[in-house]
Amino acid sequence: MDKLPGLPLLPTTIVGSYPQPEWLIDRENLKSRLPPRVRMTELWRVPEPWLADAQDAATLMAISDQKLAGIDIVGDGEMRRESYSNALANALEGIDLDQPGNALDRTGAPNAVPRVSGPIRRVRSLEGDHARFLKARAGGWVKITLPGPFTMTQQAQNDHYADDEALAMDYAAAVNEEIRDLFAAGVDIVQLDEPYLQARAEKARGYALKAIARALEGVNGLTALHICFGYAHVHRGAAKPSGYDFLGELNASPVDIISIEAAQPRLDPEVLKELPDKRIMYGVIDLNDAAVETPELVASRIREALACAAPERVIVAPDCGMKYHARPVAFGKLKAMVDGARIVRGELGAA
Repeated sequence: MDKLPGLPLLPTTIVGSYPQPEWLIDRENLKSRLPPRVRMTELWRVPEPWLADAQDAATLMAISDQKLAGIDIVGDGEMRRESYSNALANALEGIDLDQPGNALDRTGAPNAVPRVSGPIRRVRSLEGDHARFLKARAGGWVKITLPGPFTMTQQAQNDHYADDEALAMDYAAAVNEEIRDLFAAGVDIVQLDEPYLQARAEKARGYALKAIARALEGVNGLTALHICFGYAHVHRGAAKPSGYDFLGELNASPVDIISIEAAQPRLDPEVLKELPDKRIMYGVIDLNDAAVETPELVASRIREALACAAPERVIVAPDCGMKYHARPVAFGKLKAMVDGARIVRGELGAA
């Protein structure tokens, strides 16, 4: 497998989120609750007439920080979202916005969720304009994230479909339309966030791969899929497993890149051998710890991954949930990550 064209060996990226500024969103309120599944517009500090412009400004900040840190594949930092999933999940036809449902979060706590009252359909592009904004300002390689169909199914109350598999397949069709728009807008990588593959592995074995394949049917471009054990901020203090319950199954999926959380759970890199045909987006930044890693520590984590996967297959990333950290901490961690990747590139003769 060759390295990605136009990128260095061991390219760096963010998973999805970056800290939103205090002037844009009520961060303390956001951190005090489970990630919202329904819309929570009260979190925004900027009134609606000026909110889109404020979100543009915050996105420019996120782009600037990533470029200053030296990130190779730039994201928008999800500045326009209250959570990774709720923007798209509540923009689809078939969702009753006036009467939300209820479902258990992966922590086991009840959470308000979208209530599916009719056929799920995508009626408009959600991220197309945002993708064009990102590409024009960032230049180079860019990535956009979307919630995956299996996770959206688990985060909904199904009051319409005969079973969850049927719901997931219609979510997948909607996601497929959005992905096509994103690639048309110039995005280089589209990432599906599917944390519930790990949280509900038995259900995932029933129909998740089928739904993911439908979401990616006929798309032209590099695709990624993120799987994790949950945000460190939400699961603070809880021990995380050292391996995934749903990982090797993804080698049979049409996804090009599998993104995994590895630093905080001290993941045994041997699990990468379960994904011999995929590129790996490998988490080397522990977001349970506000201390900024040294580049040398980051380099040591990258070397562990390279013992199990060729460097041409590895993309270097943080673990997920960077939005919950202070911006100086997040920037410092990204800079350490870039510097750590540079150390290892030098050792491989690819500096």
